[in-house]
Amino acid sequence: MNAPSSSPPVPARREFALGAVHALPIVVGAVPFGLLLGSLAAKAGISPLEMGLMSGLVFAGSSQFVAVELWSKGAAGAAVAGSILLVNLRHLLMGATLAPRLAGRPKLGVGATLFLMTDEVWALALRRGEALTFAYWFGVGLTLYVAWLASTVAGTLAGALIADPAAWGLDFTFIAVFLCLLAGFWKGVGSLPPWLASGAAALGVHALMPGGPWHIVAGALAGGAVAAWRGRAS
Repeated sequence: MNAPSSSPPVPARREFALGAVHALPIVVGAVPFGLLLGSLAAKAGISPLEMGLMSGLVFAGSSQFVAVELWSKGAAGAAVAGSILLVNLRHLLMGATLAPRLAGRPKLGVGATLFLMTDEVWALALRRGEALTFAYWFGVGLTLYVAWLASTVAGTLAGALIADPAAWGLDFTFIAVFLCLLAGFWKGVGSLPPWLASGAAALGVHALMPGGPWHIVAGALAGGAVAAWRGRAS
């Protein structure tokens, strides 16, 4: 993760600050989402401390929602862990796109980088292109991490005060954030095939296997496969 050699190096402090600023629009959408998760966790009997540990160690919104839902239904720990693993399998594809920028880097730094990898952080990193630096990545990732940890714990503390979180429309923030990220990747009609393949696969698998996380994996694999095929064809 280096700035282009043709440009003078940018101070790490400035890169970190730029990443934090770029993360702010995502934080605006993530905070209501975190409050909703915390509220649902409180109703499932999860304490603020447990919610804090989950957000701090897992740091993955979609899989945490799956975990809370399964926990509320009395699912076994192995089932919860397995579901989280399935939901997060898409990170294998996301990590592969970052491999060229991480090659030769210290393993400790790479591990910290990948820990902070969420869909939103990954999307901003790709949009940064060859100018991506570790400082920028951590500016985005740590800003979102702190906001997510604080909002999920706050949601758990205030969970008893919100009878029906969905009635407040907080669940729509998840959709809104990802629509904004998706718009940032729009490069004309030519970018549609991977999107269409991913959407079709996700909808098809969800119709055949409702209630499980398999549609997320199917969508990621289908979109990635079409994008890879188009890349080789060109």
